[in-house]
Amino acid sequence: MFSKILVANRGEIACRVFKTAKAMGIKTVAVYSDADKNALHVQMADEAIHIGAGPAAQSYLVIDKIIEACKQTGAEAVHPGYGFLSERAEFAERLKAENIAFIGPPPKAIEAMGDKITSKKIADEAGVSTVPGHMGLIDDADHAAKIAAEIGYPVMIKASAGGGGKGMRIAWNDSEAREGYDRSKSEAASSFGDDRIFIEKFVVQPRHIEIQVLADSHGNCIYLGERECSIQRRNQKVIEEAPSPFLNEETRKAMGEQSVALAMAVGYTSAGTVEFIVDKDRNFYFLEMNTRLQVEHPVTELITGVDLVEQMIRVANGEKLALSQEDIKLNGWAIESRLYAEDPYRNFLPSIGRLTRYRPPEEGQGEYGTIVRNDTGVFEGGEISMFYDPMIAKLCTWGKNRETAVTAMSHALDAFEVEGIGHNLPFCAAVMKHERFKSGNITTAFIEEEYPDGFEGVAPTDAEVTALAAIAATMKLRDERRNVAPSTTDNKKDYVVVINGQSIPLSVQADDAGYELTLADDGSSHNIGIDYTPGIPLVRAKAGETDYIIKTTPITGGYRLRVQGLDLNVKVYTPRIAELASLMLEKLPPDTSKLLLCPMPGLIVKLNVQEGDKIEEGQALAIVEAMKMENVLRAEKAGIVSKIPVAVGDSLAVDEVIMEFEG
Repeated sequence: MFSKILVANRGEIACRVFKTAKAMGIKTVAVYSDADKNALHVQMADEAIHIGAGPAAQSYLVIDKIIEACKQTGAEAVHPGYGFLSERAEFAERLKAENIAFIGPPPKAIEAMGDKITSKKIADEAGVSTVPGHMGLIDDADHAAKIAAEIGYPVMIKASAGGGGKGMRIAWNDSEAREGYDRSKSEAASSFGDDRIFIEKFVVQPRHIEIQVLADSHGNCIYLGERECSIQRRNQKVIEEAPSPFLNEETRKAMGEQSVALAMAVGYTSAGTVEFIVDKDRNFYFLEMNTRLQVEHPVTELITGVDLVEQMIRVANGEKLALSQEDIKLNGWAIESRLYAEDPYRNFLPSIGRLTRYRPPEEGQGEYGTIVRNDTGVFEGGEISMFYDPMIAKLCTWGKNRETAVTAMSHALDAFEVEGIGHNLPFCAAVMKHERFKSGNITTAFIEEEYPDGFEGVAPTDAEVTALAAIAATMKLRDERRNVAPSTTDNKKDYVVVINGQSIPLSVQADDAGYELTLADDGSSHNIGIDYTPGIPLVRAKAGETDYIIKTTPITGGYRLRVQGLDLNVKVYTPRIAELASLMLEKLPPDTSKLLLCPMPGLIVKLNVQEGDKIEEGQALAIVEAMKMENVLRAEKAGIVSKIPVAVGDSLAVDEVIMEFEG
């Protein structure tokens, strides 16, 4: 077995590999850029080597620096993680030439499957079902529109060397095909150094389901069930689960056997993933093969009990698989929520900054026999950098069935404290309680169909309004009575709780058994159980039969309460103060209708108009790049550009002015 492994990556995946390596008794080496000198993966490793400046092109993507780090530390093998150099055949070749083991597939398999055009041809020859499309290269935007029309709209325009949602656009007409081609080509060039584009039919009402395969160098290959990855935004996965609530055993077996056939056809070894698009009738079509460990691999590990990283290391060491297909049994259900530093209220645009608070839920055994797992590469006080993917953590839960796993995830998300940056925790929590998701009736269009105007939070039910009003009132009484022992004589207080546009008069009575609340309108009484100490940001409460884990922040006159995707400012007044507060004028937000504001921290890569230009509604005005994704900013209405205070190449903060308009 290897005595020392270097991980040519960063963040949570580097930390994940280190955990298994340490458990196997293998020494570990980290590499890091200027931006990552204080990163968690650097702290976890036995040794750490600096490899360059913050931009990945000057550090994590420089093969010579990785090889030099191996020589300097005596690392015998390299695990590439995902992203960066993980699917670069040249990297595997260079390591082989230096007699350093690559913990991944052979270079030829990487090369064949890494090119989406070539991989589809190989898949077709191997008897794998493929999506109709144009397998040749596209010359220009007009050629793209012509081919798209021949295939039949809608179509998917994709970078041949793409991945992670980059270099991908859906087009519904000729105009969108032309623009999609330009944007995909540009993103592909900047992200992968390869701007080749191809086009295929876009399957309507698709589900994104993938098969995990594992192969050794002795001719053995197995599949480890499937993962459902249909909850996506901008073609990148947000929530995954295993198994899929949609597949039956017959379809699972057919997909698994075709995946193994494809892996065998390219001489694959190590862990890999074959991705499929599945339509409403369970017809499935090959999408691509990822020749690396997937971000969502933990859910497969949770339902199979197989450590995929350990298997990758053993295969790279020349060992035979100790597992046969008959050994793979799917046990229970697992859910993964990818927590990103991105703002769901701003169309999931990236957010950067310092994590002023980072307190994940406790890992291990949870309630009702569930399991909580959190793969992360950050820590409280650390920074989310503009140079890399904005992932914070991968929160996973396991339960004996899907309902239990979803409930466990909902509780774990509510208990996860992240402050200092924008993040998608509220969105993930909202999905867990969404009836369509709970039913398993999901497609890759879930987000755009359920949140067509963007995610604006969750509207509370009447029961939730009542429960949270009661909880806020009991918190207020406890704040006022802090350090005073409860008494049945003077612990009763009348309040008016203003929540979700409603004013609810109620009274709270504290006694030795807890809190009893009376709603003034109907006279009904409720017992409130609460674990709350003034100043503690996480409150556990029980209203009736429902348990709540609530993140709470004091605000003037009350509390900000965040739970299950809800985000409410709740005011708790005495009756007299409530009377006076109702007379206060509402403060209106500033008028920004004549400004184009930068929606995320990013780089201006193109300005489509000049000062004095007339513009029309929907016209493209500028392109901002953030986290290697290009975002087209469009005019919301017609007008005239009066001022452009920025230039191409400028780095902007959130809400910085890009253009001013008149008319």
